Amino acid sequence: FRPLCIGYIPLPGQPAHVIASETCALDTVHATFVREVQPGEMVVMDEHGVHSVTFQTSSKHAMCVFEFIYFARPDSILKNCELEEARIRMGNELAKEAPVEADMVVAFPDSGTPAAIGYAEAAGIPFREALMKSRYINRTFIQPDQTLREAGVMLKLNALPRSIRGKRLICVDDSIVRGTTSRRIVERLRAAGAKEIHMRISSPPMRYPCFMGVDIGSTKELIAANRSVEQVREHLGADSLHYLTIPGLMRAIGRGPAQEFCRACFDGSYPVPVPQQLEMDKMQFEMPPKTDHIPGPPSLMLAEPKI
Repeated sequence: FRPLCIGYIPLPGQPAHVIASETCALDTVHATFVREVQPGEMVVMDEHGVHSVTFQTSSKHAMCVFEFIYFARPDSILKNCELEEARIRMGNELAKEAPVEADMVVAFPDSGTPAAIGYAEAAGIPFREALMKSRYINRTFIQPDQTLREAGVMLKLNALPRSIRGKRLICVDDSIVRGTTSRRIVERLRAAGAKEIHMRISSPPMRYPCFMGVDIGSTKELIAANRSVEQVREHLGADSLHYLTIPGLMRAIGRGPAQEFCRACFDGSYPVPVPQQLEMDKMQFEMPPKTDHIPGPPSLMLAEPKI
């Protein structure tokens, strides 16, 4: 589900290998990207060098598609795909699927910026800054509770009235999860004098919880799971709302068959068995299982180590 890559540093007399979750981390230590760690693979680094052990595993891959949309930094490369360019292409696709007359395209910074640039390019509408972001506030999506998310939005972004007063805006963001950020920003843009606000989202609606490492364990937290697109639009206070379709998203990524990605948060098709009760909250997932038996390690078929 998550990426992992190997890098190489040609240090004088003692070459070194490094492991990172994203290729941008390799750049900071002047390491050269070697390859990605494959699903079902264990990489061993010791005094003899780097060794790979492959476990018997399913041939099915399920890379989290949200890595391409939001999680990974845009200056990283994943599956031989430059993420900045992929996100620009998402904006291109979105402009084709959901055109609208407007005076400018603006981004919800920073994660919405590449898609906004792509939308502006494809639509032939100027891209402008309408929101200033504080660099000292963390990502609101990953804050642990609603109060912190609300406070984070108010502290993080401020509108530029001179740029947007009387203007029709196309506002592009990468996703809408809980709706916290989007609703507050729409309110600020309205207060700053925006004439029209058309929301364009460069990913499909998130309707299903994630059980693969993301802090969303219930559909109660997902605004699109409980409302239609029109109801979400009304809740946000926008004049229109459109999401990128799954086919449009996969065209923008353009790497491998769609079946090689986990898109369960969009279509509910989980690549592994998940709890039958989808309304389990965060605390239930974090509690240890009640059992008197401590199972041993699973039986694994190991291939011969290879350099």
